[in-house]
Amino acid sequence: MALSIFFHLLFILFSVSPSNAQSFIGVNYGLLADNLPPPSETAKLLQSTSIEKVRLYNADPSIIKSLAGTDIGIVIGVANGDLPSIASDFNVASQWINSNVLPFYPASNIILINVGNEVLLSNDLNLVNQLLPAMQNVQKALEAVSLGRKIKVSTVHAMTVLGNSEPPSAGSFAPSYQAGLKGILQFLSDTESPFAINPYPFFAYQSDPRPETLAFCLFQPNPGRVDSNTGIKYMNMFDAQVDAVHSALKSMGFEKVEVLVAETGWPSTGDNNEVGPSVENAKAYNGNLIAHLRSMVGTPLMPGKSIDTYIFALFDENLKPGPSFERSFGLFKPDLSMAYDIGLTKTTSSQTSQSPQLGKATSMGWCVPKEDATQEQLQDSLDWVCGQGIDCGPIMPGGVCFEPNNLVSHTAYAMNLYFQKSPENPMDCDFSKAARITSENPSKLFSSSYFI
Repeated sequence: MALSIFFHLLFILFSVSPSNAQSFIGVNYGLLADNLPPPSETAKLLQSTSIEKVRLYNADPSIIKSLAGTDIGIVIGVANGDLPSIASDFNVASQWINSNVLPFYPASNIILINVGNEVLLSNDLNLVNQLLPAMQNVQKALEAVSLGRKIKVSTVHAMTVLGNSEPPSAGSFAPSYQAGLKGILQFLSDTESPFAINPYPFFAYQSDPRPETLAFCLFQPNPGRVDSNTGIKYMNMFDAQVDAVHSALKSMGFEKVEVLVAETGWPSTGDNNEVGPSVENAKAYNGNLIAHLRSMVGTPLMPGKSIDTYIFALFDENLKPGPSFERSFGLFKPDLSMAYDIGLTKTTSSQTSQSPQLGKATSMGWCVPKEDATQEQLQDSLDWVCGQGIDCGPIMPGGVCFEPNNLVSHTAYAMNLYFQKSPENPMDCDFSKAARITSENPSKLFSSSYFI
């Protein structure tokens, strides 16, 4: 039975200290709105959640100050328009640090400065040429005040910086960007700073709106997609996109540069002609993403750890230009209530970390594998469920439900446990057509007492 990798990943999961288990979950705090709550109230909201990092697109002093003493990591940004002056004059960079960092640090836990946002996408050659010098001057300004090793410096890129992303192992940067990126990547490597990227499975679904693509993008049960070069089967678009970035870094000789997800999310509303936006899809993507990060499974090319990921966004931004879905990414409403529940509140997080009572039937029955399910379908379903943050400890060696030790029994346990999370949704017992709902106690089918 091919469970060795699965059990190794579970060992990693259960070895993670609860005190730092959420350090990889961040959120983007955009300000293009006229109905946002005061920063002080937002700071209280953040403290009530398992969000431990916040990314700003500027260096708003009222927000930075409001987060003082919270220990929430703060990412601030240098506006694209400020790059020319900072790049050409170290004194300007020094003044920027003196104004936007020193008055607040260390009470406000500033951890990263993004110099520019998606600059390469601007196709402004003058601005692109000033990006690296601006990053270097900001780094020197930090070093001048002994913060060079405490606050990192990076810049954020759109996924379009990749010329190829399929299959993930063949990920590479677009040729037109490679010359400019080489210096930036060397800077990131020298300073041990992350490569920040904005992967959006939502846009991948918009360009390929098939049901199987939606399931692949939403971390839902699906047949998966095999990387033809490595034979690795990817079960979600997020991992595929992140690994494509990792492969691109490797192709340039910078495999050790850390990948940071600066933005990712899913809109809850949109126009009728916009494919994909809905509360159901947004809840599925963001909720399953968080569960995936919490599982500590990582990606196939970067296993055993979770990538720092900033979800877009904290609130809807009603003044943001573009299609209507651009204004509908908020996890919370202006009155501080949840737009939808994805398990971010600390109380919810602690509740959902506990497994449902083992083996009990939902109001609809039990979820079990179909009799004709293949070994591959069973293994894929088992690996998928246990990568969603579900407690599969009882079916590990020595666990109370490890016996009988066979793939179908372990998969039946995992499927039913996942199904218990939302018993009113039959699609949670689909598993790419490998499972079914039954009203008959499956202990008779699987010779086990854990369904009683």
